[in-house]
Amino acid sequence: MRELARRHLGKMMAGAAVAAVATAVLLGVTLPGEAGAGDQAKAGSAQQDAIPKDGVVEAAPREGDKGVGRDPLTDDEIKRAEQIAVASNGLRRSARDVEGDRGPQHLSTNLSEVDPTQSGAQAAERRAEVVYYDYKADTVVTRTVNLDSGKVENTDTAHGVQPPPSPGELREATQLLIADPLGAGLKKDYKDATGKQLTSTDQLELSGMVFRKETVAHVPSGLTACGEHRCLRVVTKVRNGPWIDTRALVVDLSARTVGRLG
Repeated sequence: MRELARRHLGKMMAGAAVAAVATAVLLGVTLPGEAGAGDQAKAGSAQQDAIPKDGVVEAAPREGDKGVGRDPLTDDEIKRAEQIAVASNGLRRSARDVEGDRGPQHLSTNLSEVDPTQSGAQAAERRAEVVYYDYKADTVVTRTVNLDSGKVENTDTAHGVQPPPSPGELREATQLLIADPLGAGLKKDYKDATGKQLTSTDQLELSGMVFRKETVAHVPSGLTACGEHRCLRVVTKVRNGPWIDTRALVVDLSARTVGRLG
C-alpha cells in the first residue's frame, strides 16, 4: 500500500514541478541549465548503487483495480471515472475539445474530498472528481462520480473559471503559436539554437499557465476576452537545449488567436 501511495505521489509531484518551472520563468528566476559531465557521472553512479549487488531487480507490485479508503485513485479507477463522467447527460455529444472535436477537453481527475454531511458506509464510498473544459460553451464542467455505484452524483458548470492547463492544451497553444506570424521569433530562436526549422510541438519541452489579464497593466484589444475565453502563456524549451523566451505571447485557445503583451 505504501508503494502505491508513493507512486501516485510521484505523479502529483511531477505536475507540481512543471508549475514551479513555469512560475520561475515568469518571475525572471534563472532556470537550471543542462547537467554537466560531472553531474551525469554522479547520477549514473547513484543509479548503479541502487541496483542490488546480485543484479536482481524486484518488479513493482501490481496496482489493484480499486483503492481503499483515502488511497489515491488507481489507474483503473481513473479510466472508469472518466468514461462514466463523459458519457453522462450527453456531454460527449454536446461539448467540444481544444481542437474543436466532439467531446470536452479533459483537465484532471482526482479523488473527491469527503462530504462532511455523509457518514458510515456512504462516506466510505470511493468518489472521483473529473474536470473538463467545454470549448463550445467556454465553461468548466466538474462531475463527481461514485465509483461504487458507477453513477454521476453531481455536475457543476462554471463560467470564468480557469483551472491549470492540460498537456493537450499546451500542445495546441504552441502549435497555434508556431503557425502564427507572432511566432516568428520563437522559430528564429529555435533555428539559431539547433540549426533546424521548428515545425512541431514535439521538438519542444512545454509548460505554461493560464493568462490572467488582471495581472498586467495594459491588455491588448485582442486579449480582452481572456478570462471568459481560455487563454494560455506557454513556456518553451528546446529538447535537451536552452529555454526560449515566449513570455510576451498569449494564446487565446477559445478564439484560436495569438496576442502580444507590451
